[in-house]
Amino acid sequence: MKQYITQDPWSIVETDFHRDYNEITESLMSLGNGRLGQRGNFEEKFTGKTLQGNYVAGVYYPDKTRVGWWKNGYPEYFAKVLNAANWAGIDIDIEYESLDLATCEVRDFRRELNMREGYLERSFVAVLRSGKEVKVNAKRFCSIVDDDAGAIRYSLTPLNFDAKITVTPYIDGAIRNRDANYDETFWDEVRKETGYGEAYIELRTRKTGFHVTTGMCVEIEQDGQKMDYQSQPIKYEKYVANRMTLDCQQGQETVIYKYAVNLSSLNHDSDELMRLAHEAIARVSRKGFERMLFEQKQAWADKWKMNDIVIDGDVAAQQGIRFNIFQLNQTYTGEDERLNIGPKGFTGEKYGGSTYWDTEAYCLPFYLATADQKVARNLLIYRYKHLQRAIENARKLGFRAGAALYPMVTMNGEECHNEWEITFEEIHRNGAIAYAIYDYVRYTGDESYLTDYGLEVLIAISRFWSQRVNWSAAKKQYVMLGVTGPNEYENNVNNNWYTNYIAAWTLRYTIEAVGKVKALNPDKYADLCERIHFREEKEVQNAQHIIDNMHFPYDPERQVFLQQSDFLDKDLMPVSDIPKGQRPLNQNWSWDRILRSCFIKQADVLQGLYFFEDEFDTDTLRRNYAFYEPMTVHESSLSPCVHSIQASKLGMKEKAYEMYLRTARLDLDDYNNDTEDGCHITSMAGTWLAVVKGFGGMRVDAEGLSFSPYCPENWQGLAFKIRYRGALLQITTTQQDVTVQNFSVQPVTLRVHGETVTVAGENKQTIAMPVLA
Repeated sequence: MKQYITQDPWSIVETDFHRDYNEITESLMSLGNGRLGQRGNFEEKFTGKTLQGNYVAGVYYPDKTRVGWWKNGYPEYFAKVLNAANWAGIDIDIEYESLDLATCEVRDFRRELNMREGYLERSFVAVLRSGKEVKVNAKRFCSIVDDDAGAIRYSLTPLNFDAKITVTPYIDGAIRNRDANYDETFWDEVRKETGYGEAYIELRTRKTGFHVTTGMCVEIEQDGQKMDYQSQPIKYEKYVANRMTLDCQQGQETVIYKYAVNLSSLNHDSDELMRLAHEAIARVSRKGFERMLFEQKQAWADKWKMNDIVIDGDVAAQQGIRFNIFQLNQTYTGEDERLNIGPKGFTGEKYGGSTYWDTEAYCLPFYLATADQKVARNLLIYRYKHLQRAIENARKLGFRAGAALYPMVTMNGEECHNEWEITFEEIHRNGAIAYAIYDYVRYTGDESYLTDYGLEVLIAISRFWSQRVNWSAAKKQYVMLGVTGPNEYENNVNNNWYTNYIAAWTLRYTIEAVGKVKALNPDKYADLCERIHFREEKEVQNAQHIIDNMHFPYDPERQVFLQQSDFLDKDLMPVSDIPKGQRPLNQNWSWDRILRSCFIKQADVLQGLYFFEDEFDTDTLRRNYAFYEPMTVHESSLSPCVHSIQASKLGMKEKAYEMYLRTARLDLDDYNNDTEDGCHITSMAGTWLAVVKGFGGMRVDAEGLSFSPYCPENWQGLAFKIRYRGALLQITTTQQDVTVQNFSVQPVTLRVHGETVTVAGENKQTIAMPVLA
C-alpha cells in the first residue's frame, strides 16, 4: 500500500511531489464529464514517469490481436478506446530553459482534486538550473455543463528575475496508445487550422473511421488585465500550436487561459465538425473561465445533493466513498444509450475502455438508486441493441436457434476479448445480463421493459444455456464443462457452481417472464414468438428439465458448495500462509502456479450467494463465507465489496469494515500495485453497494423496500439518499437510531430492521436500533 495521499473529506491531495508515484497520481487526479476525459497529466512538458491520456467517449479502434486469431470463432481484434489528442498541453520556456519538473528542483508542491466542485488544481515553485525561480498555479476541469469542453487557468509568476517567457499552448494528435499490440498509431490527420490564439485539428481513426475535431483558443492576462500578444501559429503533422513570447517582470503574475473542445462524428456530421468546433470555442470563450467554473461548481453541487454519502467520524472512509462516487459521475451520465462504463473509465488504457459484465453486476444498482430511471434503462437498452451481435457471437461458436452469448468485452456487441480462457469460457457474463433485467424490473416495477425488450434477451440467453449444458450419463444430471467462473485464478474447470447456478436461475426467470408477458400483452407476446421462432411448450419443457436436474457440486462433510467439481483436490490453505512479499500473486507467481493453487482472485461462490441470498438460509451463507473468504486474495477490484456486503449480512462488522476500506481506498492506497494503469471505475459502484447494501442493509424483494442499517463502531453516523419508484428518501443512521426522511409528496411504506414503517410525504420518522439479545 502507498499512503501518500492526504486524508481529506472532499479532496484528493498530494502535498509533496512524488516523482516515482506520478502515474498513480495521474490516475487519481483524472477528470471527465461522460463525453470526454483525461488523466491528471501536467500542462507543461514533463520528461519523467507519465502516461498521457485523453479520451473521447465511444470512439474506439479494433487493434488486431496478437494471439488466437487463426482459430475458428476467435476474435480478430481487441477494441480500445483511444488515447486521443492532448488538448491540455502548454509548453513553457524561460530564456531557453524548459519548465520540466523532472529536471528542476520543486518546492511547495501541491496537487488537489476538488471533488466537491469538480476541478483539478496544482501549485509549485520550480527552481531551474540557472537558479531562476518561478511560481506556477494551474487549475482545470472538464465541464459537465458544456460537455464537449474543458478549460485551463495557468499562471506564472517569476520570483527572482525579469525575463522573456515563451508560452506554447498546443494540441498534439501524434499520440500512441501504450498498449497498442503492434505499436501502431491509430489516427490519421484530416485537416488542421491555426489563427490568432486559436488552433484546430481533425483526426480520423483508422479502420473505424471516427472523426474527432479538437479546437483551442488562448487568452492572456497580466496584472489582471487582458493583454494583446503576438502569436506565431505552428503546424506540424498531427500538431497545431500558438507560440507567444511575453515580457514578464519579477513578482508579476501572467495568466494563460486555454479553452478546448472535442467534437466527434459519433454525435455530429463529420463534414460539420470543424465549423461546429469553431462555434463551440467561441461559445465557451465568451463565457470565460470564471463563469464556466461557477457553472461547474453549481452542477456538481446538484449532483452531490443526490449522490453524497456522509460518514461521520472516519475521514479515510469518507474520502474513499466520495472519491468513488465522484469518478462514477465523471464517467457515465446515462444520457446516451450508445455509451457504457469501461472498467477504467477516462483514467487509463487498460481493459480497452470497453464494456464488461461489471456494468450489469455492479454498476446498474448504483444508477438505479441515484439517477433518473432512464439512466439504468439505457444501460439495458445498450445490451438489447447488441442482441443480434450476441446471437452472431454464439453462432460462430457453433450454437444455433437464436442462442445468444454476450461478449466478455465489447464496444459494438461483437466479442473482442483475446484470451481464450476468458473469451470462450467465462460465460457467466450471460447470467449477469439476465440478472440485470431482473434487478431493474424488481427495483423499478417497470414490467413494460420485459414486454418491449427484456423477454427477447432472456429467451436468447436461455437458448444458449440450454445448449451449453450436456447430460451426464454417469451423474444422471446436466453438467457444464470447460468454463471459467468469476475466479479467474481457475481456468477450464467443470461445473463451476456459480455458473451452473446462474444458468439454472436464468432459465427459471425466463419461464416466469414468459408467463408474465403473455398475461400483460398477449399480442406482443405472439408477435415475439413468431419473429424469433419461439416454441413455448418445447423450449419451456426443456428448460424446466435442466432446472430440475442441474448438477451443483457440494461437499456434504463441510456442507459448502464447491467452486468447481475438483476444488477439494487442491491443497487448501488460508491466504495468511502465503510467504511475505509474494503478493499480489499475479505479479509474483507463474500463471501455472496460480491456477493449481486454491487461492481465489475474487468472490465466486460468494458472488452467487450475494445475488441470490434470499434462496439460502443464514447458516448456509455463513458456512460458505467461512470456507472461501480465508482463501481469497482479493486481487480483483470487484472482490472486497461483495465480501463486505456479505459480512454485514452475517453480522461480521469488523470484517465488513476491513473489506469496505479495501474497496473504498483500493486506488487511493494502491492496494494491488496497479493504480498507475488507471482507477477501477466499475468496482467503485461496488464501494457504493458496500455502504448502501452492506452498512445500510438495503434490499428490495417481493414485499418491497427494506433497510437493516448499522454504523461501524468508529462511526458516529451514516447518511445516504436513494430514489425508489418515484420517491426520494434519506436514510440516516447513528449508533442509537435510524431516521427515514421522505422528500416526496406521497407516503412511503418500507421495513426497517423488520418493522413496517410508513413515512408521510415530506416528513421523517425515527426508529430506535433493535436491542440485541
